[in-house]
Amino acid sequence: MTATAFEYGPNHVFVDPYAARNGTDSTWWPPAAGQPESDHLLAPPNPADRLDITIDPRDRRRLELHAALTAAGIPPRPEDHEAIESLSALSGSVNSTIQRWLQHTL
Repeated sequence: MTATAFEYGPNHVFVDPYAARNGTDSTWWPPAAGQPESDHLLAPPNPADRLDITIDPRDRRRLELHAALTAAGIPPRPEDHEAIESLSALSGSVNSTIQRWLQHTL
């Protein structure tokens, strides 16, 4: 049997991260100063602070096409910009069909 790097040395100590928890506390580390005792590092977003902006349908189709290509394992290259722009200019039904085709390649 071949030894791994973790087996070397006489002073090897096994550290069980679950042993660090006590019976009542479920966190590993104490919260930072001023942080609430929860697992969220950032406060949840406030819906009232959202911007009231809509995305142009052509831009939305372009973003969705980028996402579909990437999910299919075909990340767009910079030289693909013209082709993606041309496809985004087509109707929403054509774009949906292209995305459906890409989803079936997975």
